[in-house]
Amino acid sequence: MRMTTMEKNLSLVIEKELKDVTPGVQVRAYQNGKIVCDIALGQTFPYYDFASLTKIIFTTQAMMLAFDKGLWNLKTKVSERLKWFPHDFLIKDLMSHYTGYQAWFPFYKNINVNHSISDKRQDLKRLLLEASPLKNFDKSLYSDLNFLLLGFVLEEIYQKPMIDVWKDVKNLFYNGTTMDFHENNIPLFKKEHYAPTEECPWRKRLLQGEVHDENTWALGGVSSHAGLFGTIEDLGWYVLHLRSQMMGIARYEIRQKTALLFAKRAVEEGKGDWALGFMMPTPGASSCGHYFDLSSIGHTGFTGTSVWYDPKIDLAVCVLSNRLVYGRENTGFKNLRPKIHNWLVEGLRKSA
Repeated sequence: MRMTTMEKNLSLVIEKELKDVTPGVQVRAYQNGKIVCDIALGQTFPYYDFASLTKIIFTTQAMMLAFDKGLWNLKTKVSERLKWFPHDFLIKDLMSHYTGYQAWFPFYKNINVNHSISDKRQDLKRLLLEASPLKNFDKSLYSDLNFLLLGFVLEEIYQKPMIDVWKDVKNLFYNGTTMDFHENNIPLFKKEHYAPTEECPWRKRLLQGEVHDENTWALGGVSSHAGLFGTIEDLGWYVLHLRSQMMGIARYEIRQKTALLFAKRAVEEGKGDWALGFMMPTPGASSCGHYFDLSSIGHTGFTGTSVWYDPKIDLAVCVLSNRLVYGRENTGFKNLRPKIHNWLVEGLRKSA
């Protein structure tokens, strides 16, 4: 298909800032459920490591389904589902990152990668018990540990191993997509079809088709906080399905009021910008730029991925990149991503 004037103009301004930021980027946007922008710039690939988008595509969706079935509520304590958990947190505290856990911890250094999946998860359980949250905290602190714990909650709620929970979620919500985990860190397709992420100092090779997150890799490629791979079409499928749930037009087993509850602010203003599992815009510092309404929801991924949905103007934006090729300390893409959203909104307004 021929590019629209808006897509051409957006491509030009993005291309000027790609150097030393990321090898390539894909941007797809939907308004009123229809594609209004679909561009790929630089060196791009069919499949990308979604990284922390896994948190909303898999874990939040599975928790939403369980909530809808009455398997937990906003007053359910983590210890009611995980008898071994010693802290007095609610499940919703994990989802809104209101626990005081640090952002990340190198559990992979103490997980025996030669163990079975079940034994690896026992290693992780032990390590999570050893990790202590801050005693005094007064705001949300984004942490992978919260979603690692939610993985155990999911397994307990559904009485299934995590990969089987995912298979059920995929069959129900994402049937027809290529989104999936790479079990035992084995790519589903040819390695060259995947965007490379990093020359990993631990694994001592360029990662391509293997999950970047070390903890997920050590767990066998499947986790509740990272591990999904997919295409820009897959990410579009996800956000359109989320939109349908919120609008009450989904053909899925989620009630509209449940979807809207999960998309509602879950943390007091000034103490964090979180819904249940979803990021919300932080004024002046949001990855979705400054035009998205404060009721918007989305998430980012460490590898250079993001998805945002603004219900006020019914606009969804999906972004895929592999910015880590230029190093973990590369902050260029963090600065470029909000500009992409700003330029996109401005372009849509001019073309309206």
